Amino acid sequence: MAREFQRGHKAKISDLTAGTDLYIGVQIAGPGLSFDISCFGLDEKEQLSDDSYFIFFNQPKSPEESIQQLGAQAGDSESFRVTLDRIPPKIRKLSFTATVDGNGQMSQVGPGYIRIVAGGEEVARYGFTGAEFTTERAVMLADIYLKDVWRFAAVGQGFDGGLDALLRNFGGEVAEEAPAAAPPQQGGAPGFAPPPGGAAPAPSFGAPPGPPQPAPAFGAPQPAAAQGFAPPPGNPSIHQQPTMVAPLATPPQFGQVPPPGPPPGQQFGQPPGPPQYAQPPGQPQFGQPPGQPQFGQVPGQPAPYGEPQAGQPVGGISGALQKFRETPTGQRWTQQNNKMMRVDLSQAGGQPVLARQGSMVLYQGKVEYSYKGAGFAGRIVGGATGQEMQLMRCTGQGQVFFAENGAHLHPIELQGDAICVSSENVLAFDETLQYEVRRIEGHGIPGGALFTMQFQGTGTIIVKTHGTPVVLPVTPTTYADCNAIVAWSAASQVIISSQVRLRRNAYPGHSGETVNLQFRGAPGNFIVVQPYEV
Repeated sequence: MAREFQRGHKAKISDLTAGTDLYIGVQIAGPGLSFDISCFGLDEKEQLSDDSYFIFFNQPKSPEESIQQLGAQAGDSESFRVTLDRIPPKIRKLSFTATVDGNGQMSQVGPGYIRIVAGGEEVARYGFTGAEFTTERAVMLADIYLKDVWRFAAVGQGFDGGLDALLRNFGGEVAEEAPAAAPPQQGGAPGFAPPPGGAAPAPSFGAPPGPPQPAPAFGAPQPAAAQGFAPPPGNPSIHQQPTMVAPLATPPQFGQVPPPGPPPGQQFGQPPGPPQYAQPPGQPQFGQPPGQPQFGQVPGQPAPYGEPQAGQPVGGISGALQKFRETPTGQRWTQQNNKMMRVDLSQAGGQPVLARQGSMVLYQGKVEYSYKGAGFAGRIVGGATGQEMQLMRCTGQGQVFFAENGAHLHPIELQGDAICVSSENVLAFDETLQYEVRRIEGHGIPGGALFTMQFQGTGTIIVKTHGTPVVLPVTPTTYADCNAIVAWSAASQVIISSQVRLRRNAYPGHSGETVNLQFRGAPGNFIVVQPYEV
């Protein structure tokens, strides 16, 4: 009996079957929709370093034929043959994907599955439905990956773009449409279609007997000698996309959030690019990645977060919970709402994330947590300055959701620059960022706010605030309460400004605003202040 998988579940292939010659079947369908089902052969950095391992309708097999696309058969919309012991060492993962060809969304698909068949017997199946997705046009169905031994993982992760965006995500490049070439000479590779009508016994490799299929070119009985391999049957009109070619583009820097194009129906008018400080109305809020919706707004839908969407049922459990669904983007960091952040640890080469201890509220996949110590010297410095951070390291291949006490969260992307943030306002950050305690020049501040943390490098830091903060440019007359300041640009000069007067000591009362921070710096520097005093 086949082992049923849920999204995020993993298993060793050897626990499913002793064979290494596998049949991978995918079934996906939706009213009026056509799909492109592909396999990406990725290297140790999870990049498509060799375009000959992008297996799709225009390139149905890898050079050594360890991965072959077989076409529709045995009730499957598409199928592949994977011979594990023939896969070259440079290929560490096979990612099986499905994308909508033309208009449509993954939320429109009916029940589908991806399955593994070995020796004519189904050994694993991961089922999915359109209810698991929203506006995505692609989905990463499952992975077969090498970690000591070959393993299978049910992924089920939606992706906003189509096939070309998915290719770029894996480090590939989309070329201009090339003239159609003559079909290559086929031959040598035997066919692996199921026996006609299910009469003959199943071969050691192949799908189990299924309902009779229309007689396509591939899989039909061949006379005498070896059967030829033909491209999968189908309507050529649905495959008029640009030809996919070599992965020449340089992968985005680690921690960089690539700006996706606005989804259909998006009502934002801001131009792409990083937000300016002291933004005019209509531009992204502080810490928001360019091109993404405002906090709480469902991507691709103009209605505010929490209001019923047009054309969607209001009653029932599905209607009540639809507005709270997960927001997948295929990026490393994704804002789920203004108080919850998700990180995909499988992105950016699997780099670990450091987070405040206890800030994980949910995770999917295989994620390991370990204590991140600061060392003896770090504990001494942290205790003396009030900037000690109690951190945990998150590693693995999964998605982790962070939140803390309902605080507002803001992702800030650093690209070689630096920012100063109090340790109390740091929730999580990429481990590639460097951080150290920085002293604020002055004669001392009550409450131990004499020091702050400086983060520098390439990566993302998640800053938390009480309420929605305000971002102001630094001028010669910019002052902030030391208990309300959240962050500032590292190039700003900060000094203590005290309004304490000796004469005032003779009076029992005072204003309560005795010590502030004064900021100075060149144009372009900024401060971030929250509507709350710690």
